[in-house]
Amino acid sequence: MSEAGYRTLVVERRGPVGWLVFDRPEAGNAMDATMLAELERAWSELDRDPEVRVIVNAANGPNFQTGLDVVQLSRDPEALREQSRRTKRAELRISAWHNDVSTPVIAAVNGACAGGGLHFVADADIVIAAANATFLDPHVSVGQVSAYEAIALTRKVPFEAVMRMALAGRHERVAAARAYQLGVVSEVVDPPEQLHERAQELAETIARNSPAAMAVSKRALWRALELGLTDACREGAKDLVSLWGHPDQTEGPAAFAARREPVWTTKATVPPTATAGLDAAPSARPPEPGGPR
Repeated sequence: MSEAGYRTLVVERRGPVGWLVFDRPEAGNAMDATMLAELERAWSELDRDPEVRVIVNAANGPNFQTGLDVVQLSRDPEALREQSRRTKRAELRISAWHNDVSTPVIAAVNGACAGGGLHFVADADIVIAAANATFLDPHVSVGQVSAYEAIALTRKVPFEAVMRMALAGRHERVAAARAYQLGVVSEVVDPPEQLHERAQELAETIARNSPAAMAVSKRALWRALELGLTDACREGAKDLVSLWGHPDQTEGPAAFAARREPVWTTKATVPPTATAGLDAAPSARPPEPGGPR
């Protein structure tokens, strides 16, 4: 994987962990035209890399992400028109979810995460935060509508907490400890200086699992946010069946029985959702019961 060619991001691999790091600390890591273009390319590059099992989204400098750099974009009419077009058509290409990233994504939040920065919190699979992290949605404080980010958060966080953030605007910040209570983040790292170290450690733990099984599990769970319970379970059954006969389903129990680390297949072997119903062919049946659950 290339580690060069980015002006506003640091994109690299540390063992099985890919890192996508915002790198405009002098501007609060706000998204200018260059970053908006580079984000789509970076997500795709990391997701396609067969050696990357987990992606960590982090930031350099004292703040995580402060949304769109409206001053810079106002000086670039073409970039502003393109972003306006994508916003109007719901075709944003900013976050992992926007770019259909199948690799597990951990957001590691430090300092302020504001406005458009909440995309990366709402759309990550796992969010951890430094003890000094704060979250706020200042849209209404500058006469703008809070929509995409807040809507996505309501699928993961209690509704009133999101509504309060949206209506309080820049006049109220959610501290890391409160974000943990609300389920915005699953872990608070203290001291804050250990955030990236902890993110790498957590990512390496997750990376020990089957890339194919994780990708299909991620697909099933995110789809569940879009569907009702019955439909989500029906679609989940198709996802489950899609992995029957996959080499990882043989390797997992074999490694468990031999008390060794499994040797998984690459991400490239992730199957599409099964579409032929739930009656699997004999060659695609799951392993016999009795293995690890």
